[in-house]
Amino acid sequence: MANANLAIKKRRILSDKAFKIGATLAGSYVLVVVALMAFQLITQSAPIWEEEGLSFITKTDWNAVEGRESFGALPYILGTLATSAIAMAIGVPLSIAIAMFISDAPPKIGGPLGFLVELLAAIPSIIYGLWGLLVFRIYFKDWIETPLHNMFGDNVWLFSGNPFGLDIITASVVLAIMIIPTVSAVSREIMKAVPQQQREAAYMLGATKWEMFKLAVFPYSKTGLIGASILGLGRAVGETMAVTMLIGNATGIGAIPSSLFAPSQTMSSIIANEFVEASPASLHMPALIGIALILLLIAVVINVIAHVLVTKMLKIKEGAINN
Repeated sequence: MANANLAIKKRRILSDKAFKIGATLAGSYVLVVVALMAFQLITQSAPIWEEEGLSFITKTDWNAVEGRESFGALPYILGTLATSAIAMAIGVPLSIAIAMFISDAPPKIGGPLGFLVELLAAIPSIIYGLWGLLVFRIYFKDWIETPLHNMFGDNVWLFSGNPFGLDIITASVVLAIMIIPTVSAVSREIMKAVPQQQREAAYMLGATKWEMFKLAVFPYSKTGLIGASILGLGRAVGETMAVTMLIGNATGIGAIPSSLFAPSQTMSSIIANEFVEASPASLHMPALIGIALILLLIAVVINVIAHVLVTKMLKIKEGAINN
């Protein structure tokens, strides 16, 4: 009997060790992939850093003609930041409002509506791009851009330029629609984590529904909502196809955002547009890979910040439950 128990114990120890090794290898796989990706981008973009140095980040030139090559990433960094910022300004308030409604709605309404919102995330970005190019931009130009340009174009630089529908604001609005599923889904779960007693206490004090959210939900979930917003920012920064089809694809100094109605280009769109034509023998290919490296660094920083904020929110939740 003792030998049988000893054999069972040994098998459990061996199975635990095997599981631990397997889990460690699985977790290390992700780190290895990211490290290899970063290493490949660094080595492949080395020629542009040797040629331009850190001025590659601040220059505005973009000339791929052999013998007159000059590359700068600044216009595309600014284009990425501009479209992402506008998309966040539009998408985050809508996402939080949707999350507020769904988290407080009856299950018969909130459940199906939450499913429909999350279903938006399953739509490929090329579909958003085609819809924006063939349908949305036409109505948006006639109903929004042209009236704004006629009213403010002569006095406010944001609305200057010729509204054409293929510009920063059109790409940003479609991008805002694309980040809504990500931000609203995480925000909804964060709001649901607020103890029901806090909501009931606010109602017992005579608070309205808005005051309940303001006094009981938002202070508790503030960190998590910021993390959800940053996750949406990560999606906006890395989006490629829809933005490429709608932003106008200007190059060089012409891609620097000068108004909402001006064409521009993002880091991901310049890579998608020119990677096939770039020659490995010239600086064109290393320049594009250098932009990819910058994009990777920005995406990693954004996701690390979001992870830290969401983790902090979950720790607060666990502490509240334990108390």
